[in-house]
Amino acid sequence: MNLFTALQAAWPVQSQGTAILTGQGLAYTWQDLDRATAMLANLIDSLRLRGREGRPPVVAAHVDKSVESLLLYLATLRAGCTYLPLNPAYRAAELTHFLEDARPAMLVCRPADQDWVIPLAAHSQVGHLFTLGDQRTGSLLTHASLHSDVHTVAPRGLDDLAAILYTSGTTGRSKGALLSHGNLLSNAQTLLRHWDWRQDDCLLHALPVFHIHGLFVASHCALLSATPMRWLDKFDAAGVLAQITDAHAPRATLFMGVPTMYGRLLASPALSAAATAHMRLFVSGSAPLLPAAFDEFAQRTGHTILERYGMSETGMLCSNPCRDSGGPRLSGSVGRALPGVGVRIVDDAGLHVQRNVTGHVEVQGPNVFGGYLGLPDKTAEAFTDDGWFRTGDVGRIDAEGYVHLVGRAKDLVISGGFNVYPAEVESHLDKLPGVAESAVVGVPHPDFGEGVVAVVVPQPGHTLHEAELIRAIKDELAGFKCPKRIFSVSELPRNAMGKVQKNVLRQQLDGTFATAQATSRRHA
Repeated sequence: MNLFTALQAAWPVQSQGTAILTGQGLAYTWQDLDRATAMLANLIDSLRLRGREGRPPVVAAHVDKSVESLLLYLATLRAGCTYLPLNPAYRAAELTHFLEDARPAMLVCRPADQDWVIPLAAHSQVGHLFTLGDQRTGSLLTHASLHSDVHTVAPRGLDDLAAILYTSGTTGRSKGALLSHGNLLSNAQTLLRHWDWRQDDCLLHALPVFHIHGLFVASHCALLSATPMRWLDKFDAAGVLAQITDAHAPRATLFMGVPTMYGRLLASPALSAAATAHMRLFVSGSAPLLPAAFDEFAQRTGHTILERYGMSETGMLCSNPCRDSGGPRLSGSVGRALPGVGVRIVDDAGLHVQRNVTGHVEVQGPNVFGGYLGLPDKTAEAFTDDGWFRTGDVGRIDAEGYVHLVGRAKDLVISGGFNVYPAEVESHLDKLPGVAESAVVGVPHPDFGEGVVAVVVPQPGHTLHEAELIRAIKDELAGFKCPKRIFSVSELPRNAMGKVQKNVLRQQLDGTFATAQATSRRHA
C-alpha cells in the first residue's frame, strides 16, 4: 500500500474544515491538501523521472519549513517517488555529498540558494531543479499550478522505498537510511493507538520537517488521524505559548518538541498550569531530557512530559505510557518497547543479559529500515545474524520493562581499563548546584588511555569552579568515573535536533592532557 493512500483515506477530502492553520492565520482545508498534492504529483509525473538501481526516482528537498514543503513530501509519495529531506542549513560541500550519494532526479531548493545550487545539481546530473520559498514563492508552485488537481495515486507496495533519511553523521559521513512505505506506516499506526490520538485533537507543529521527528512522527500521526495542525515555520517560545493559549479553533491539545524547546519554554514566565490547562499531551524526544526540566515542567504546568526513543533508521521504538493505567512516566527512561517492536540488551559477545544489567541495545520490528544506501558492508555490520538491528546505544531494561539509555557505544569512555558511561556521570553533574547541563567525553590520556573530561553550562547568575565541582562529584562516584578536568562554557555544541555533538567536544578537548603526556614521555 502506498503510504499516501493510507493518509488520504483518513482525510475528509471534500471537507472545508481546517487541516492546517499557520501562525500567520492562513488556513488550509482537507480539500486544499488533496488538490495541492494532486497538482504537485501531476507535475512530478510529467517530468518522467527515472530511478536508479531498481529504486523509485528520488525527489530531494533543500528548503525551509512551510506547509508547501509538507505538500511536496506528500506529493512525492503520491507520485510513487522517494523523498529525500535535507537540512536547509547544509552548505555546498555537505549538499554535494548528498546529491552524489542519493542521485536525485529532482531537486527543490530555496530561491535565494539557486545560484550556488545550480552547478552542484549539474555536476551530480540532477535532471530537474525547482525553487520553493517559505512564503509560497518559487518555480515549483508556478509549474504545479498548470496541472490538474485530480490525480491517481501511484501503486506502491509496503516494501517499496518511500524515503531516504540521512543519519546525523556525528562520526564520519552521513549514511542514507532506506525507509519503506511499510516502515513508516506501521510506526504511525502504532503511535496513533499508543498515544490515544482523537479526532478532537490538534497538534501544535513547531518541529523542523527534514527530520524523522517532525516529518514522520508528528505529521504522519496528525494526517493519519485527520486531526488538524497549528503550524509554526520556526520554533520560538513566545510563538508556541501564544498558539497554546489561543482559544480559537482548532485549539492545540498536543505538542512535540526536543529538550532545547522545553528549556526555552521553561525560561518563559508565561508557562503555567492555566496556560496549558486544555493541553492533553507533551512529548519529548531526539535527545535526553534533563531530569530538572522534567520535574520543573510538571511542577509549573501539571503535565508530565512523555519521553520516547527513536532513530532515523527505525522510527519510534519505545515510549513512556500515555494512559495512567499503563504506569508512570519515568524521568530518565524512554519507556517500554512499543507494541510490535522488540528491544533486547546484549553483552559484548552478543549474549542476552539480565534485567538491570547494562549492555548494547538491539531492536527489531516492521518499523526497522532495510539498510543503508549503497553501503552493503555497513548494512551487514548493522544487523545481527538473526536480523536484529544494532542501534549503537547502550542501556538497560528494568524489572518493569522500562528502557533506560546510558549513552552511545561510541561515546563509552574506557579509562584505566574501566568502562565509564557518560550519561551516569552527567546525571550526577546535572544535580549539582548551579549546573544547568553537562556533557562528558573521553580524550587521550598518557596513563589511563582515556581521561574523563566534563563540560558544564552554569545556570544564569551562577559561577562554577572546577575544583569545587570535582570535590562534589567525588562524593558521589567511584574515582575512575570522576572527571579529571571540568570546563565551563556558555552552551554545548548541538546539531539541528538538539543532540549534543560530542565529536565536536572531543576534537576541542583532544589536547587537554597533552602536557601530561609530554611530561610522561620525557620521564620514560
